[in-house]
Amino acid sequence: MAWVSQYRDRLKTADEALRLVRSGTRVYIHPGCATPETLVEALAARAPELENVEVTHMLTLGSAAYARPGIEHAFRHNGMFLGGNVRGAVGEGRADYIPIFLSEIEDLFTTGEMPLDTVLLSTSPPDAQGYLSLGTGVDATLTAAECAKQVIAEVNHQMPRTYGDSFLHVSQVTALVETNRPLFEIPPERCGDWQERIGRSVASLIPDGACLQLGIGAIPDAVLECLKDHKDLGIHSEMVSDGVIPLIESGVINNRRKAHHQHRSLIGFVLGTKKLFDFIHESQVFEMQRTRYVNDPFRIAQNDRMVAINSAIEVDITGQVVSDSIGPKPYSGFGGQVDFVRGAARSKGGKPVIALQSTAKNGTVSRIVPTLTPGAGVVTSRADVHYVVTEYGIAYLHGKNLRQRAEALIAIAAPEFRGELTRFAAANHLLDARCALMA
Repeated sequence: MAWVSQYRDRLKTADEALRLVRSGTRVYIHPGCATPETLVEALAARAPELENVEVTHMLTLGSAAYARPGIEHAFRHNGMFLGGNVRGAVGEGRADYIPIFLSEIEDLFTTGEMPLDTVLLSTSPPDAQGYLSLGTGVDATLTAAECAKQVIAEVNHQMPRTYGDSFLHVSQVTALVETNRPLFEIPPERCGDWQERIGRSVASLIPDGACLQLGIGAIPDAVLECLKDHKDLGIHSEMVSDGVIPLIESGVINNRRKAHHQHRSLIGFVLGTKKLFDFIHESQVFEMQRTRYVNDPFRIAQNDRMVAINSAIEVDITGQVVSDSIGPKPYSGFGGQVDFVRGAARSKGGKPVIALQSTAKNGTVSRIVPTLTPGAGVVTSRADVHYVVTEYGIAYLHGKNLRQRAEALIAIAAPEFRGELTRFAAANHLLDARCALMA
């Protein structure tokens, strides 16, 4: 088998492989649970020898050692979705942030707008034909690898093998580094009272036979907990986490009524624990596809009863949604929120949902706000918003005027902030002045 000799010829230590990176080039890193930490550490170790290397990626886990203070001469991070490992560097001006829809990231690579010199990725061991699976995340990484001048793969014996458009052949890889280390995990958050209340409200919007997009965190998990009595649900989502496992095992999620990719949960990546990694390993239930395919709003809209569930940092009383920044400071990214909001809105019987806790900072700050925090960026426009859900209920905004929106959103704000919101709305002629006297 020709690939076996190719594999042997390309085997290197991490230090040897990362010597391929040169000053003045751009490096893309496989995100999520697939973050190739062995390669990342070896890249950062070359800081004394390198200058002006741009490092770009979506949400990664691990050290992100290239973003630590003191090595700015060597590396400049340019993130398309920020995690806690790089957020400080961006906030301090040592790194940058690109606001972009997840569905459009791959176009940066294929059009040459953002040429890639090196891709660092993580794969499963090769199969009998020499194909490496990208395992927990195809996302934008497979396209990045096909566009890059060189690909360095961390072949991790603990990476699951997943099916779909998730494979690279050994011949497409420049250097291979074998490891056997646990993947990064994101354990489920514990659901409390407010998450359960949101979960019940969102679940009430989901009909049998719906197709779901869910993110990660306590709210999506709470929604899933409330779907145990539903029937024939499907998945078309940029990602899933551990919360889908019980519903798949019980047959609630069976993808039977999907018009496309029937009997398969269509996803781009997973964020979860080893339990999920073992569950997706060589599973015919999941189909991995590239983000530009999964997050295409027109493709999403082909699913009837598409319900997209996304979160927010704050929502103003006209319905503008902030979800990537806290004031002027970038916090995360656009992700797939707008892709799925627009796709679900165009689906027959579809429902785009924004779900968030009504307060932050231990109840001292309302997340339903009179006006957005100065410098905050709108991710989802008020014309795109349909449902907003907090632990106090559901506000339906689509086709509503500003007065109706203010009334609906104030009604689902935390009670202790409703008076302040009402007085602001009345003062700015969004509500009748008499409402301010009653607040």
